[in-house]
Amino acid sequence: MTGRLILVRHGQSHANVQRRLDTRPPGAELTGLGVAQAQEFARSRPRPPGLLLHSVARRAAQTASAIGTELTLPPVEVGGIHEVQAGDLEGLDDEAAIAEFNAVYQRWHQGDLEVGMPGGESGREVLDRYLPVIVELRLRYLDDREWGQDIVVVSHGAAIRLAAATLAGVPASFVLDHHLANTEAVALAPVADGRWSCVQWGSRTPPFLPDPEVPAAEGAPEAADPMG
Repeated sequence: MTGRLILVRHGQSHANVQRRLDTRPPGAELTGLGVAQAQEFARSRPRPPGLLLHSVARRAAQTASAIGTELTLPPVEVGGIHEVQAGDLEGLDDEAAIAEFNAVYQRWHQGDLEVGMPGGESGREVLDRYLPVIVELRLRYLDDREWGQDIVVVSHGAAIRLAAATLAGVPASFVLDHHLANTEAVALAPVADGRWSCVQWGSRTPPFLPDPEVPAAEGAPEAADPMG
């Protein structure tokens, strides 16, 4: 069985509880619930991964540590896979700031990757640091016929959704309506010619279609968390 790339969002952080834009590493710590979510994620794995990686953010490292303890697997920190940098919006929790973050993020998924967060990153800059990490993991491990194990990468909601949608061609209408709750994951399987197939998005499996009964402006229930 070919190994898959499992991009998992970190457990609940104190900033998540506060609904605060927390993107600059090291960032907030996990809550007690966040640690429990990470432990449950590890216990729910149908098979142990062969590699466990995490971003430089504190919440990702703590999530990976809890997962690694459960699976007896040492976590490894890698650069480039941290959260979308919110720039001037960093640390804010008001509706106007969150709406501005979401508006720029939506434009990225609609094809305008050059627009940036105010004082922060553009979508192109996020992908230019994130995707090379994924390519390297594929070349070194997943394309090796003898590897066969999953790779778990503890990362961040907005960055995961942008990277996964770009790699696997998941429609923007679905991505924008389906946030990732804490420790939900996107699973990508390598296919021919360097392409990827998205085989799981949170609790959803293909085909990835928008929910016709939920107006796009309202989004999914998880949309209350701007970083999911």
